[in-house]
Amino acid sequence: MRIRRGFTLIELLVVIAIIALVIGLLLPAVQKVRETAARLQCKNNLKQIGLALHGYHDRMNGFPPAYFSNLLPGTQPSAPSGDCTWNETGPGWGWGTYLLNDLEQSNLFRQIRFDLDIKDPANAAVRTMTLKVYICPSEPRPDPFMVVDANGGPLVTVAHSSYVGMNGAPDGVTGDAYDNNGAFIRNQRFQIKDITDGLSNTLFIGERCTAMSNTTWVGAVQGAIVPDLKYKALGDQLANAEGDAALVLAHGSTVHLPNNPLVMDADATSSFHIQGVNFLFGDGSVQSISSSIDPYVYQALCTRNGGEAIASNW
Repeated sequence: MRIRRGFTLIELLVVIAIIALVIGLLLPAVQKVRETAARLQCKNNLKQIGLALHGYHDRMNGFPPAYFSNLLPGTQPSAPSGDCTWNETGPGWGWGTYLLNDLEQSNLFRQIRFDLDIKDPANAAVRTMTLKVYICPSEPRPDPFMVVDANGGPLVTVAHSSYVGMNGAPDGVTGDAYDNNGAFIRNQRFQIKDITDGLSNTLFIGERCTAMSNTTWVGAVQGAIVPDLKYKALGDQLANAEGDAALVLAHGSTVHLPNNPLVMDADATSSFHIQGVNFLFGDGSVQSISSSIDPYVYQALCTRNGGEAIASNW
């Protein structure tokens, strides 16, 4: 009679322990490969956006504005100081919408009622459309989100985006969306000749992840605020919120550094990438920049006409 010998409990536990050890060794490598692929896809998204920007420039003789908003009758396009968004009346459509034709989204572009506010019911379908080219694969919350007012009340749901236009440094003329020194300004369309610092020395588009704040490709929703999501309490999020322009724009300075763990304002740049934040330069190149960059170099890269001297090996 043959005696069949099975596993003892100790042997089974040893096998399980070995399998767990192998999985533990392989998991970081798998996660690293996955993040590398996500980072490369994010860079590819930005390169597509860069091609779209230059295609738009060729067709329209200029880059798109940061967003477009009419002003209250009798008010000036800019103010001597402070936030000028009080005189805006919408509709607020942003740079991401103007690029749709150049991103093979002409059908979506034709559905937008640009003469109506983003919040208008006629634009409900288009404003919630998630577009792959505007989403970083490392972003865990890519779905549409609710835009809120200063009291945290719901305004409208819009599609998410991982990318923001660079508005300049806060020490520009006023530091606000309508009058600053970046490549994307409210109601203004710059030509290549206006980027006097040089396209290769000027940041056009950067990343922002939901660890910092929500972003949309749709535009600046009139009357909205952008809560600072690094705070857990809603009251703190609202108290440190930025204006509606931060839905599509970012600032950068010697303090507002990419993924800066000390100053994570709602209108800065950030990402879930370990290597840093991906940026599109005006010449179409894409580079990762971390918080370890020289603060003054980063601030210089954020301006279109600062006249700063930047070493080629920064």
